[in-house]
Amino acid sequence: MNGENFSDAALVILGHGTTLNDQSDAPVFQHAAELRRRKIFAGVREAFWKQEPQIKNVLAEIAAPRVFIVPFFISEGWFSTEIIPRELGFSFPGSLSLVTRRSSLFYCQPVGSHDLMTTVILARAKEVVEKFPFPRAPRPADTTLLIAGHGTERNANSRKAVERQVELIRALKIYAEAGAVFMEEAPFIKGCPALAKTKNIVVVPFFISDGLHAVEDIPVLLGEPERIVKERLAAGQPTWRNPTERDGKLIWYSPSVGTEPLLAGVILERVREAVENG
Repeated sequence: MNGENFSDAALVILGHGTTLNDQSDAPVFQHAAELRRRKIFAGVREAFWKQEPQIKNVLAEIAAPRVFIVPFFISEGWFSTEIIPRELGFSFPGSLSLVTRRSSLFYCQPVGSHDLMTTVILARAKEVVEKFPFPRAPRPADTTLLIAGHGTERNANSRKAVERQVELIRALKIYAEAGAVFMEEAPFIKGCPALAKTKNIVVVPFFISDGLHAVEDIPVLLGEPERIVKERLAAGQPTWRNPTERDGKLIWYSPSVGTEPLLAGVILERVREAVENG
């Protein structure tokens, strides 16, 4: 990290968390374990907003002179950029650094809005077609890459994060086409086959975890019968078979971006930016 010494610093990876899905916290624990292994920081802790260990309790236990809090969120939404920093005592929308009795706290930008997420998405798309060739992995030049987001009229930033990545990928001119599709906004995920001009389609879910939306809702929206999805899920099987044909198109569907190992590097970049911005 450009020679910066973090031996006096603690890193806190902050997830949203939920009690409804036991997979939602997995990426936070995954990347925390990887960054502990690298021994860059004095300590690396997992924390959550909606489940244990709660962020306020974790911060109360840390005595390091510097503490970097990285929101493991997919977009600069209401929770990650307003509610959480305000509840933690930061003067939102002012400074995202805070001096307490024991530590200097730095609240970083969410991982999902970093430009390096382009590399993460491209890695996911490449991995899934190479893992499931039919009979060989299609060339990107013969493939449409679609990034699947949640989308909601309540938060425009949810859509902007996906559309920003589409712009960056289109500029690289790797794929025949790149586009955004959403669960709750147009263009809708269920229209993927009609949206793509190519026979091959790769859909990458722009979600932190392989939770309810990624493993159940989106496969159904892509045309898989809900009954089959639930049966596969209950049997511990992948809920989407790669590739599956829909309306004359072959669709590959990757795991969510949040579990991609490259995201550990995105977390470190957010810390570096917080240091540079003071």
